[in-house]
Amino acid sequence: MTGTLTLGPILYHWDADTKCDFYARIADESPVDTVYLGEVICSKRTPFCERHLARVIDRLERGGKRVVLSSLSEVVIPRERNMMRDFCAIDSQEIELNNTSGLYHIDGRPHRLGPLMNVYNERTLGGLAARGATHATLPVELPRRVVGAMAAAARERGVGVEVQVFGRASLAVSARCYHARAHCRTKDNCQFVCEEDPDGMPLTTVTDQSFLVVNGIQTLSHSYLCLAAEIDEMRDMGVSHFRVLPQRADMVAVTRIFADRIAGRADGAETLARLEELNLPAPLSNGFWHGAEGHRHFGPRAA
Repeated sequence: MTGTLTLGPILYHWDADTKCDFYARIADESPVDTVYLGEVICSKRTPFCERHLARVIDRLERGGKRVVLSSLSEVVIPRERNMMRDFCAIDSQEIELNNTSGLYHIDGRPHRLGPLMNVYNERTLGGLAARGATHATLPVELPRRVVGAMAAAARERGVGVEVQVFGRASLAVSARCYHARAHCRTKDNCQFVCEEDPDGMPLTTVTDQSFLVVNGIQTLSHSYLCLAAEIDEMRDMGVSHFRVLPQRADMVAVTRIFADRIAGRADGAETLARLEELNLPAPLSNGFWHGAEGHRHFGPRAA
């Protein structure tokens, strides 16, 4: 069995020390092959990670990891446009674009497409591949039928295909910051209130049921997307890379569990049982893959 295990960028506002400690553990103890780094959600958070970025990259590379830099997902104001311009000029690392504004600056050079680029069909994938895209991480809400068609189209164009197999599903990104609004603050004077919720701010329904999670301008699922049982099916389709997203859980343990699954040392049922032993702070879900509501969870037989 083959497949590459990747670790997506940290979406939440963790303090610098927490991030550095996290990546040190990943470098020394995790079996992931590729690590995506960078601030994806809010440009105001960027200074918290930029000053440590070179040291983190060096530590990960010395640990045998491939490092890819991820861009912002939303580019609105002039400062963010300048940031995207400078980001696209990086030639020391591979880069992953999460906003179409980067296509203006990338000028046909090789790059990866992140899941927030919203590549939903083969024609879009083909057009972006013609502009230099060599790899694409597909949006989390695509069902198996569409992933299969996209993987076939990618194979014809020599483009790698990546699918998120663990972590909260990104559902929307807004120009407004609801996280700040919920604390009676403005986006420009948020005082980085999102740092108080290192796994996102939970939202509940009027009947007090867990519903969604807010992370700055981003809306995420309450549940952790988990496609452990579906990995064999994805591999048969041509999916080559399997992404886990950092959460406030033991991510070294999570990545080891998924590494065993990808290598064929564990099946879907065993992988799910091992994940349950970690007492994760949210339930697992895979509804989107099965063409159903995203929060639902279907057992291994459904795959």
